[in-house]
Amino acid sequence: MNLDRLGVNQMTVKQLPLPELVRACVRLGVPGIGLWREPVREYGVTETARLVREAGLAVTTLCRGGFFTSDGWEEDNRAAIDEAVALGTDTLVLVSGGLTPACPDLPAARARITEAIGTLAPYAGERGIRLAIEPLHPMYAADRCAVSTLDQALEIAERFPAAQVGVTVDTYHLWWDDRAPAAVARAGAAGRIHSFQLADWTTPLPAGVLTGRGQLGTGAIDLRAWADLVAEAGYRGPVEVELFNDALWARDGVRVLEETVEAFLAV
Repeated sequence: MNLDRLGVNQMTVKQLPLPELVRACVRLGVPGIGLWREPVREYGVTETARLVREAGLAVTTLCRGGFFTSDGWEEDNRAAIDEAVALGTDTLVLVSGGLTPACPDLPAARARITEAIGTLAPYAGERGIRLAIEPLHPMYAADRCAVSTLDQALEIAERFPAAQVGVTVDTYHLWWDDRAPAAVARAGAAGRIHSFQLADWTTPLPAGVLTGRGQLGTGAIDLRAWADLVAEAGYRGPVEVELFNDALWARDGVRVLEETVEAFLAV
């Protein structure tokens, strides 16, 4: 694999200011960048769109919408869809939300998530934005995402047109699930793989868990096999590297980006 389809998620090198990240991507030949709403809003949505466009970079995804079990989800997600349009991406990644006093059990939470996506899907579709449901590892089910498997994500997505709702395949969250390969094939056959993200699983996990995503090739996941699996399912879109890692964030961001490109090519 060459760099033609590589997208580097902004969180991988969150220590880099956006202009510096853009310059480094251009210098290294990285064609795509996955953006996060918080730093984009800080820099300015219009300004970010201009910066990325003038640099010739594609915006692979915008992260994130979702958290549908929390109050105020609808206004925030409509804003996220509008931001995706302004930034020139067609994919908004959804982290669906976990348990709350109002949704104290998993079936109730998933029902609320499904209802919320049904409310948003037409709004997104009218604006050319695909909602990509990202299942997160079960360790996040209580507080971040009640959707834990690709099968669960597809059960929600398949209620809506594929052009409106699909899934994110993230190796960090799915590598453990022996039913995931069949679900990848199912999603690909229906045109519902809207995003593909790479990160490795390293141990021991940090105390905070969230920042345990390892650099490609440093952990337990057969990333090449996952890339082949998604390709066999018909996916031809960007391959995005998304790392949350305190040790990487503490280092020089440009060097981390260089290592990420090297690791992507290697694995």
